Amino acid sequence: MDQIVIRGGQRLKGRIPISGAKNAALTLLPCALLTDEPLTLRNLPRLADVDGFGHLLNQLGCSTTIEGSRPEDFGRVMTARATTLTSTVAPYDIVRKMRASILVLGPLLARAGEATVSLPGGCAIGNRPIDLHLKALEAFGAEIELASGYVKAVAPGGRLAGGKFTFPVVSVGATENAVMAAVLAKGTCVLENAAREPEIVDLCNCLVAMGAHIEGIGTETLTIEGVDRLHGATYRVMADRIEAGSYACAAVITQGDVELVGAKASEMEATLAALREAGATIEDTKGGIRVAMSGRAQPVTLSTAPYPGFATDMQAQFMAMATLGTGASLFTETIFENRYMHVPELARMGCDIQVKGRTAVVRGVDHLIGAPVMATDLRASMSLIIAGLAAQGQTEVNRVYHLDRGYERLEEKLQAVGADIERISAG
Repeated sequence: MDQIVIRGGQRLKGRIPISGAKNAALTLLPCALLTDEPLTLRNLPRLADVDGFGHLLNQLGCSTTIEGSRPEDFGRVMTARATTLTSTVAPYDIVRKMRASILVLGPLLARAGEATVSLPGGCAIGNRPIDLHLKALEAFGAEIELASGYVKAVAPGGRLAGGKFTFPVVSVGATENAVMAAVLAKGTCVLENAAREPEIVDLCNCLVAMGAHIEGIGTETLTIEGVDRLHGATYRVMADRIEAGSYACAAVITQGDVELVGAKASEMEATLAALREAGATIEDTKGGIRVAMSGRAQPVTLSTAPYPGFATDMQAQFMAMATLGTGASLFTETIFENRYMHVPELARMGCDIQVKGRTAVVRGVDHLIGAPVMATDLRASMSLIIAGLAAQGQTEVNRVYHLDRGYERLEEKLQAVGADIERISAG
């Protein structure tokens, strides 16, 4: 199994290209199931999850072809075409490896009138039920059955009728599934208290480019007027705001100066506000965002919340950044109940972190010591990388397959800005 080895203490300085967003890409790929024409996605990141989702599309009868990157993009170009769906079943063997696989449920139901999808897997960061996905689809006319670990959804008469659903709590995945299901409904579908993440805006914009009728994009109320068919399109995946925020934290903890090329400040305002609270200098540049830090980070108080609040996907990285801060930082995790699994591993490096329920207090220490550590999930993996970049001595991060799910060419990008980091392949 691969391992990433970091010899810490190097100040990061230079330009880091930000890849296409993982969370957007995994939402845009299933849009290919909604039409028999080609959907071409540019700036697609080279990630294990993207490859896995492509394999799932192939299992359903959707062909995929991949080209190299274009000068204005950092990732690949993929064209997916589902001329004829050969299956409406997303099997356990694929879905268990990646929670985002549940996002084929809505498109299959919309296009074929039925879908059978295994209950999902993914990172073990807490309870993430799909009940809101199913309730939204039922509100639009779907008949749902759960049996033997699978969800079976049927649209009577072959198409959803339309309807209205109010989310009791904001859910990104359920909003995405519901929007994709609604675009081919007979009538109008309304979603209230919908998630507003930039990745959902990206999804809606892609669907509009394919011929969908969606009003209220970027707001908590989405109105989708169903159409008879969608057509193909070419669409560029948005930059990854979580990757950008992660490298920003790395710049702060190493007291560095980096430009996040391709990042957009408007899509990550809560992250940038938290970085400013920590004492970082944030500037817009022609190509992205500059993050510079002089001295140790100031204490921060952060509570995760749905967009436009502070993202749960940035909590672990900020916690790592705060470990070398000047005082005590307070974190409250409101989204997932089990998202502090990185804390014991950070403690192995000398961090002072106390957890009580969903609250964690991080008291800054003078230095960290490199150690062998074990990644437990995607964002926890990055927190260990960030800590390792500033630690004295050598840090060995194991289970890096978690990192490969969400960070493209991580070692290459960090090496280019001065980090002493390498991947050691098993065997």
